[in-house]
Amino acid sequence: MSSRHAVAPARSVDDHRQQIEDLLRPLAARESEAVPMAQAVGRRLSEDVYSPLDLPVFRNSGMDGYAVRADSIATVPATLPLAGVVAAGNTGELTLPEGAAMKIMTGAPVPAGADCVVPVEHTQSGDGTVTIETTRAAGDFVREPGTDVRAGQLLASAGTLLLPRHIAALAAVGLADLPVTRKVRAAVITTGDELVPAGSPLLPGQIYNSNGIALAAVLTENGVDVVSIAHSTDDPAEFRQRLAEATAAADVVFTSGGVSMGDFEVVKDVLKTLGGQFGPVKIQPGGPQGISVVDGIPVLSFPGNPVSTIVSFEVFARPILRELAGLPELPRVELPLLDPVRSPAGRNQFLRGKVTDTGVSVIHGQGSHLIAAMAQADVLIDIPTDVTELAAGAIVRVHQL
Repeated sequence: MSSRHAVAPARSVDDHRQQIEDLLRPLAARESEAVPMAQAVGRRLSEDVYSPLDLPVFRNSGMDGYAVRADSIATVPATLPLAGVVAAGNTGELTLPEGAAMKIMTGAPVPAGADCVVPVEHTQSGDGTVTIETTRAAGDFVREPGTDVRAGQLLASAGTLLLPRHIAALAAVGLADLPVTRKVRAAVITTGDELVPAGSPLLPGQIYNSNGIALAAVLTENGVDVVSIAHSTDDPAEFRQRLAEATAAADVVFTSGGVSMGDFEVVKDVLKTLGGQFGPVKIQPGGPQGISVVDGIPVLSFPGNPVSTIVSFEVFARPILRELAGLPELPRVELPLLDPVRSPAGRNQFLRGKVTDTGVSVIHGQGSHLIAAMAQADVLIDIPTDVTELAAGAIVRVHQL
């Protein structure tokens, strides 16, 4: 056997994943950036955020009703002259005359001199008057400034994963932008003379390029900013050019294809000259794998079969990328198998499966090229390397897709 085709000992799935995690974890130190409030959901705050003002900002009504002095309705029913109407958004300075009432809307500023609000359902309106039917204490249905938050109070701590409830509070105090940790930037390069973009006519021997779009989709789903999706033929010069463009723009580069034992493995051929490590991993699908560092940028090289590409990402890259994005770890649960399975000795097999009310079933069609069959799956069924056969009913660990 020639040295070109010499096969290195296969690495374990855990060892390969750990090497990738060690390579990418320094990206946790990436810088902060300010983003508009509307784009901040799902991001992690990079610093503490304090309120610039009191909330509520001013005394306002908690109900639609009538602003009065409590002592003017100590005996009910009490009929008071109506001195005006206060709408939400009123910016004038209003004062309640003694012994009178002012109609007021929820959220409107409580006029000076009033100390409570009587809900409209406890009143009867007349011709220029209102009859109050229940007494109220001073402070009833009046929202005082700062009762929600005080100026200078901590609203959200650094590291908070911003959910809609956080966005609502931060927007309420008038913040337009938020400091968040910059997303990891990734570039995707697919390879192969046989690949053509969607929408182009297919010639004999050609297939549509699904891996670029698929990798971009799973990267985006896991909190990564995809800065480019490129394709290279099997020409080494072209791949070097695409690689240079990718490493100049991204924190990490993902390649698909060109890593196996064939005669036109452009990714492996180019990256090995740059110190890249290529060899088999004890996984099915997705055995051929590569890890390189080019100009200080990690390059992760996956096989070109569509299912192998996605499984490789899910098993090796997704956990650390979610950690870097501050996203919660996806659950791994144990479920009973609904079908018997066989697995090759010495391979950690990841079968495509679908969860049901009674367990997990194996999707028909497990070939690494069967991307349409994978679309039916919602989990990967993890079959350890030392297991070659499992009966229906056996408990297996599944990874959420």
